[in-house]
Amino acid sequence: MVKQAMIFASVISAALVVGIIAYSAFQQKKQFARVRTELEQLQQAAQQSSNQAALLQQDLTNSHAKIEALIKEKEQERQKQQEMENQMRSTLESKDVTISELRGSLTVNILDRVLFASGEAELKPEGEQVLAQVASVLTQHTNRQIYVIGHTDNVPIRGSLFGKFSSNWELSTARATAAVRYLTERAGVNPGMLAAVGYGENHPIASNATPEGRAKNRRIAIVIVPEHFNPLESRESAEKQPEEIPSASKTNAVNEVVAPSVVPE
Repeated sequence: MVKQAMIFASVISAALVVGIIAYSAFQQKKQFARVRTELEQLQQAAQQSSNQAALLQQDLTNSHAKIEALIKEKEQERQKQQEMENQMRSTLESKDVTISELRGSLTVNILDRVLFASGEAELKPEGEQVLAQVASVLTQHTNRQIYVIGHTDNVPIRGSLFGKFSSNWELSTARATAAVRYLTERAGVNPGMLAAVGYGENHPIASNATPEGRAKNRRIAIVIVPEHFNPLESRESAEKQPEEIPSASKTNAVNEVVAPSVVPE
């Protein structure tokens, strides 16, 4: 009996040991499976992070390339604008024609006595020669918007001239349109680049209290917008529909209001 009891006890002990070992092995296997799953998840996360890092690096490289391209493009535009300004100055600048630059836009101011007879809107031969010189430069620099702006002094239209122009608005606009017609029809400038604008007496550059000041205020201003900012192209892109801009040859007078940021004085 004792021997049988000992054998039974040994069997029970062995079974317990086997059970403990089996349970321990099961727990280890379970823990191993969990660790392996966590390791796989970490590896996947690491791969995703690596992929994201590669994409970010590519984006950064592309951004640097775009910035460098924009800097290069802007420098090229600046050089073109400077070249045009130099050409204008060497060709035109005189006591009656002044050239100025503001916020990147180039303005050529031509006194009315060069272009027109007093109170008239028909170009004189001398005025045509000046505009032909302007056109010789403009035709070399495309993809720009050009505003031809008529200005007058503050002396009201009187006498026989009142039958032609009821106010300085009409006179300034007629003169701007006459200049545009010459530039497009006879000097070969692309009509899509041009707009005729009449400001009348409302944008003086000198005092109207003296004859000298009034003479300075009676002028045609040709404002050339930089290549990188063509408001017509920006508007067309926003609307996704090209807007037909009437050429000067299709209209007798154009009276526009233009934002000062687009057409600087």
